[in-house]
Amino acid sequence: MSYETIVVEKDGPLTTITLNRPDRLNAMAPQMADEIGAAFYDLGDSRAVLITGAGKGFCSGADLAARGEGSALQNKGGSHRALQNHYNPAINQVLRAPVPVICAVNGPAAGVGCSLALAGDFVLAGKSAYFLQAFVNIGLVPDGGSTWLLSRAIGRARATRMMMLGEKIGANQAEDWGLIYKACDDDALIGEARALAHKLANGPTLAYATMKKNIATAMDGTITEVLLAEAEGQRLAGASKDAMEGGMAFLQKRKPDFKGE
Repeated sequence: MSYETIVVEKDGPLTTITLNRPDRLNAMAPQMADEIGAAFYDLGDSRAVLITGAGKGFCSGADLAARGEGSALQNKGGSHRALQNHYNPAINQVLRAPVPVICAVNGPAAGVGCSLALAGDFVLAGKSAYFLQAFVNIGLVPDGGSTWLLSRAIGRARATRMMMLGEKIGANQAEDWGLIYKACDDDALIGEARALAHKLANGPTLAYATMKKNIATAMDGTITEVLLAEAEGQRLAGASKDAMEGGMAFLQKRKPDFKGE
């Protein structure tokens, strides 16, 4: 599939998605949301995904003027339709991806851009980057899953602070809060993100997918549900070729060579 607002590149088992509207700090128009969803739907044999932004920003939020259903600033129903038809499906595709997702935040991650970043399993951010929920400044509310993602990542008090005060949270503070995996020097960000992404892309893919499902269950479920999910996940992972390879590598005191099978 050809894309107009993102660039999709494959390097062995790793797929890199670059948001590509640098002149707009990669503001997410509905078309970009649709293309992100399509790229995740069409991962093929990819075993990890790296998301970053072209230019000086990760994603400055939804492109209000470009919404296909009409500008949200002029059409009260535009935001609702754009979320239901474009933005929410894209975020959901990222959250449900059966492979690890690494986000390299190279500048502002605002609004739905913040949601997209936090939907990743690992979030690395350059030290000049920041996370922002500024909806309060125009009388709107956070969307794209931000309320759920922030509350679970940093707790009610800090999520309330971000959403109701509209404060920028820099990369170092985001790491201190546990909002992201790691803050990096700007010039080291992509290198560190790629190294992590390649490591995950060469890991036990089925086990990763099962871990992701179990973490999602743990976020909302009971201990009984988690215990059942873990047992079932262990049954599935234990029957994989990667588990057999891992066991043999352990016995032979060597590094395992996982194939994602």
